[in-house]
Amino acid sequence: MSDITSVFGATRMGAAVLGLLAACAPLQAQQNLSASKIGTRVDVTIADKFFTSYHCLADEKYPYFFPLNGPSGASVTSMRNGEYPHHSSLFFGCDLVNGGNYWQEGLERGQIRSQGAKLERASGKEIVITDTCDWTRPNATQALRDTRRIVISAPSAALRQLDFDITLEALDNIEIGKTNHSLFSARMAPDLTPACGGTLVNAAGASGEKATFGFESPWLACFGPRVGSAGEGLAILQHPGNPGFPSKWFTRDYGFLSPTPMYWPADGKGTRLAKGEKLQLRYRVLVFSGTPQDAGIAERYSAYAAGAAR
Repeated sequence: MSDITSVFGATRMGAAVLGLLAACAPLQAQQNLSASKIGTRVDVTIADKFFTSYHCLADEKYPYFFPLNGPSGASVTSMRNGEYPHHSSLFFGCDLVNGGNYWQEGLERGQIRSQGAKLERASGKEIVITDTCDWTRPNATQALRDTRRIVISAPSAALRQLDFDITLEALDNIEIGKTNHSLFSARMAPDLTPACGGTLVNAAGASGEKATFGFESPWLACFGPRVGSAGEGLAILQHPGNPGFPSKWFTRDYGFLSPTPMYWPADGKGTRLAKGEKLQLRYRVLVFSGTPQDAGIAERYSAYAAGAAR
């Protein structure tokens, strides 16, 4: 097994990314948001319309966001089905961690359990949610703990933005086998997927599962037409400070997308983290109206990358 450094590789960011900053269109007027905590759930509204909920129930496999409503009011993500009951909208997890499974159903196999989400900012131009999550399973030493900070905003009426900053801490020596079930992931609503007439596209313009699976790209978007709207979609942007940026993507035409180095470890076998080692991973999620071109996803990625470099 390779260690975490060789799996993720050296951080790199091309000068071309920074050079695109000048092309970034100015943001429209930001929308006002509000949030409230109801039991273990955090609900978020944008311009008085419901946007999303952060769920962290004690009997769930892991915390997740669902729905993620686009400007039309319909969710761009889906929540589980009989074939893929472990796909929960927008989520973070990992299989094959010291013999445990922190991804697929079955709490006895492993669980990412929230200590309790906190609303650090509940109104204004941004909502801030923080959480600490323990990766545990019965009769086993706790493997990992993660701390996460999520900032939600709406740069315009046609765009919603979620910024994730997740730090994983190894509480024991960790071995993660080669797995496609790993890290930050989204499962799209069926009507937006290539299987149902939608489009999956990366930063190079490659489209569909065959052209995006296993390829590096700083961002990837899935979008499609919707009755009564200009169409909607979701894009995941990898922060250029992430180790090994940009990770290769695990994609499926039925609507699954995940930037995951765990499926392509350097030695082809797996990944190791030493006890006490920390790994910071950051992502930006954009829920948009229209197409990636309409939403200026490429330009917005350039601004995201340039801000990270300052």
